[in-house]
Amino acid sequence: MTPASQAVPPTELDKLTGNIHHGPIHAPQPGATATLIHDCRELFKVKVVTLVLVTGWGGFYLGSMQSGISTMQRGLLDTLLGIGLVSGGAGALNEALERKIDARMVRTADRPMAAGRISLAQGVLAGLAVLALGAWWLLVHTNLLTVALALLTAFTYVAIYTPLKRFTTMATFIGAFPGAMGPMLGWTAARGRIEWPAVALFAILFVWQFPHFMAIAWLYREDYARAGIRMLPVVQPDGWSTVAQALFFAVVMIPVSLAPWGLGLAGLPYAVPAIVLGLVYLAYTIRFARILHATTETESRMVARDLLKVSVLYLPLLFTTLMLCAKAGY
Repeated sequence: MTPASQAVPPTELDKLTGNIHHGPIHAPQPGATATLIHDCRELFKVKVVTLVLVTGWGGFYLGSMQSGISTMQRGLLDTLLGIGLVSGGAGALNEALERKIDARMVRTADRPMAAGRISLAQGVLAGLAVLALGAWWLLVHTNLLTVALALLTAFTYVAIYTPLKRFTTMATFIGAFPGAMGPMLGWTAARGRIEWPAVALFAILFVWQFPHFMAIAWLYREDYARAGIRMLPVVQPDGWSTVAQALFFAVVMIPVSLAPWGLGLAGLPYAVPAIVLGLVYLAYTIRFARILHATTETESRMVARDLLKVSVLYLPLLFTTLMLCAKAGY
């Protein structure tokens, strides 16, 4: 007898209650929901977006302080939501362009588009939809200047920085511009114009990125070389240029971090911790120079990873200190 002929016929109660199954129940595969959530987080680069939102919050907070208005208001949430959507959409479009490159690198091979779990069409449509939604949201809840800057940031990141990575090491320098726009967007959303304090916040983010990027580039230089991305450690593998660039910007970081103090955004209670944090960042960047004489790959990776960790701690600590010590303006 076949399985179908062995099936128990429906009872009269089943017929009366309508409790009759006409076929198998289709349920999601175990872990499918978790995989989808993970893929969405990777597609929209949630970790990167989080950093943008933290710095965007700092810009909005400080801009609101200068305007003498509340720093905790509905406008903050609207601004962060719009910035987050634009950043997430740009991240998805970046992954669409780099899906083949990502597939060649160990650290990115499991990204949803690189692994084929999300198609090119799905990724592009999702990226464009989220980016457009974010731009519309900012237009409704902030101002035209913030929308224009957000779209310019997304365009620079996706259409200029992303393709240039395969051709020149200057891509890192160019990519630092959209990477530094978070606090500028927050400031313009609060104030409606670009001002010198906003430029100072932009400069902090811009300069901070280089020791951070050099540590990442050194850690994953083999991956980048395999994918054909022309990061500095790939083009000049001896490490001298990588160390020199990281050291230069770590030194510049100290006076740049003091710019908000010089512009009157904060007083001495900010300046002293900023100097201390800058010296710690510089010390770990000097230590990073040990990659030039490391006897083992383990030692080389250790000093690079330590600089990366310190860079990730430095930025939120600096911005938190600035926000706590900020002066109100009118």
